[in-house]
Amino acid sequence: MIMQDEAPTMSMIDVGPLRLRAFEQGEGPLVLLVHGFPGLAYSWRHQMAAIAAAGWRAVAIDCPGYGGSDRPLDRGLYTADRMQDYLLAVLDHYRAQQAVVVGQDFGAQYAWNLAVRVPARVRGLVATIPYDYDLAGRALLGGASRLGADEPTPPEAAFPDRLPTERFAAMATEHFVHFHYFQEVGPAERELGGAIADYLRRSFWALSGEGDLWRWTTVPSADSGYLDALPPAPPLPWSWLSEAEFARFVADYDHPDLMRRLIGGLNSYRTADRNWEFGRRWADADVPVPTLFVHGAKDPSFGFFHDWEDRMRARVPGMRAIVAIPGAGHLVQQEQPEPFNAALLRFLEEI
Repeated sequence: MIMQDEAPTMSMIDVGPLRLRAFEQGEGPLVLLVHGFPGLAYSWRHQMAAIAAAGWRAVAIDCPGYGGSDRPLDRGLYTADRMQDYLLAVLDHYRAQQAVVVGQDFGAQYAWNLAVRVPARVRGLVATIPYDYDLAGRALLGGASRLGADEPTPPEAAFPDRLPTERFAAMATEHFVHFHYFQEVGPAERELGGAIADYLRRSFWALSGEGDLWRWTTVPSADSGYLDALPPAPPLPWSWLSEAEFARFVADYDHPDLMRRLIGGLNSYRTADRNWEFGRRWADADVPVPTLFVHGAKDPSFGFFHDWEDRMRARVPGMRAIVAIPGAGHLVQQEQPEPFNAALLRFLEEI
């Protein structure tokens, strides 16, 4: 872990219908760090001091439904347009006309969206997941339809045709997939919310460069939960996660109301249809802002991202570099913080 002389300071930010917990370190232009699922502001613990030491103000938020932020049940408060408003409210809170936005997993989706839809507010973008390959994306294929009305629904996570939930259901006819399992309110809350530590341990390991996320393709959808599909994880500590760090994640996910323990992540999946429809107007938009794409070379989620590099280079004219970090998986900034930070700091210096 990157050593730091002073711990980040914590505050609550009013972003309209809810409040977000934020951690801040350093002074200077704003770098906003946005996590995914499973994640927290704490997912950026290795980056805060390094960014601050380079002369920037690092701010990491707990996204809505996570950690110390408010956890409303209403999925309508988690849609892409709402997330855009929340992130802009964070910028306004710090009186920042622009920010460098760094996003991982769903955080990358929110960061790409902000760069495309409100580019004047984004000084630079750093993402770990390809543009437009998120669950509300079209895989950089544009807005034009590619399927006839009578053609079957493709089992694709991102595509120009058919609602995401229809495509998730098509995937689930072949094997278990959590995109589909998470759509119904209740089963995931009861299964995973009642076993937070076991779920987080398995999920972190499966998503890492050493895990086996794709084991789910051997598990049928019928009568299966996510813990049936996620392999057991080895005992902690791991090379990149200590027992104390893991305990922090577990404590911050916990909540007296079982239905709210994982609501931020679950509602991010449940808004896919609405986000896909909302994003239609930008389906053919390119990304104009300076961009760094840095990812784990062993990120298992890239199994969903067909032809991502060629398509992204064509649609992201602001791309400064694509950096693959050896040995790292989906949680790249935690698994390999030193090379991740090196790439990030080079980018910040350039812009």
